[in-house]
Amino acid sequence: MIMVDVEGSLEAIAGRPAVAQAAEQGARLVDLWPLTNAEHLANDAKYAEDLQVRISMVLAQLMTGEDVTIPDAEYVYEGAEDIPGRPQDLVDALMAANDAIEAAAQAQEDQSKMLAGLAATLGSGWDQARQQDMAAGVAKAEQSVDDQGTSPKSPQDNEGVARALATSLMICRDLLQRAGADPDHAAAAAPILVYVNELNERLGIPRAFLSGEDVVQALGLLDDPEAFADLLAPLAGAEWDHHRQEVLWDPEEAKRKAKEDDERKSREALQAKFAHVPEDPNKPPVEL
Repeated sequence: MIMVDVEGSLEAIAGRPAVAQAAEQGARLVDLWPLTNAEHLANDAKYAEDLQVRISMVLAQLMTGEDVTIPDAEYVYEGAEDIPGRPQDLVDALMAANDAIEAAAQAQEDQSKMLAGLAATLGSGWDQARQQDMAAGVAKAEQSVDDQGTSPKSPQDNEGVARALATSLMICRDLLQRAGADPDHAAAAAPILVYVNELNERLGIPRAFLSGEDVVQALGLLDDPEAFADLLAPLAGAEWDHHRQEVLWDPEEAKRKAKEDDERKSREALQAKFAHVPEDPNKPPVEL
């Protein structure tokens, strides 16, 4: 009976318009794989580095409650262990965030142990009762991943991506509730955000990005699964569009478009400058 309810909830979330729209965006991205173009591969590697910088920034914001910036996160990602003029606890949080992201990406161990390790690294250590509850949540999540893997729908099509995204959203919401995360205790969300992004990879959908403000807003919607999905799905879709654009970025095409834009703006400025000059009906036309 419980499995029927879970399946029904999954279909309800997967059928939300916001999830369906994000699924289209995700399907366009995953359809690019496997990447074979060297430039696309390099672009994707650069995107992955940028994503880790942005995620580490958000994790540090959640952990410290401080205003962490992209330059802060970039310095630490590049190896800095202190930043002149910046609080050391902020730098330590960024180092811990990078350690957690990299550990999760390489983890081959039991997933509940991995999540507990993330919580310890990110300063969200749980007592024994919380660890047991989180382990039960991870076991439930793993069953959902197994169920998704046996779906006849390919993750590459819209419906397959929608089901995978719905599964990810349901797991994320369940674990956030079990962790006791809420808008006043946003730091408790940090390890789950890392875990769920790795889970997305296993579900066949790309990683996503949430800002600190997005996380706090989502934590206020944990009691409403549809509102939770309606908030997060478009954010995932927007990130997937950004990822696709970054992979397909062509520097030569970008230069050409920039040159065209500069020429267009020059023409418009020149036309505006002489807009007040009356036209001479006898003057031959001049192309600007």
